[in-house]
Amino acid sequence: MLSDERTATRVDEMYERLRADILGGRLVPGERLKFTELRDRYTTNVAATREALARLAAIGLVTAVPHQGYRVVSLSHQDLAELVAARIPIETQVLRLSIQDGGMAWEAGLVAAYHILERTPLIGPDDPDRPSEAWNQAHDAFHAALIAGCRNRRLLTVTRTLRQEADLYRQWSVSLGGRPHDTAATDHREILEPALAGDADLAAERLGEHIALTARLLIRCATDAPVSQETP
Repeated sequence: MLSDERTATRVDEMYERLRADILGGRLVPGERLKFTELRDRYTTNVAATREALARLAAIGLVTAVPHQGYRVVSLSHQDLAELVAARIPIETQVLRLSIQDGGMAWEAGLVAAYHILERTPLIGPDDPDRPSEAWNQAHDAFHAALIAGCRNRRLLTVTRTLRQEADLYRQWSVSLGGRPHDTAATDHREILEPALAGDADLAAERLGEHIALTARLLIRCATDAPVSQETP
């Protein structure tokens, strides 16, 4: 039993360290993950490494390549472009409906979510290369609050699914794309203010720009398109 617990702990530690290094850009998109190199780098064993990689594959951070092992998931221009093209019309429409249908309770929830986001540092003290877990949670809560007034369940489900798919790209926009740390609160306040004022057109426009920014920051890191190619 004690041996099993130690093994589980070792796998958990390996998983968290690999996840942090992928999200922080220290293991770069498309990089091959060799068992022997990982074992030496993290001072662990092959079994724990294999299990941690399998868990990371299950959440889309690494991919299994036949006869080659694992690689960090690639950063694809095509996928970025398709994701942005899907998100902008859907998510902005859901925001419009949220502004239209949301009442005082929605407004209060949105203000409270922004209050927490504004006061949560983007970068934590333990890892300067990626957004902190606290900020990620506050960020997700703010964007969830933005659309919480929408009553169309199907549109909400699609929006949440697309946002989940974009999460890795958003984190890489900080660690690889150089997203400015000091504009995070301002960027979200520019969406908040017209939303609270009932200006659905301006709020939707700014949300669309916010979504597209991630792709613009990451395009130079993509492997399947030239640096100069424009994104939607």
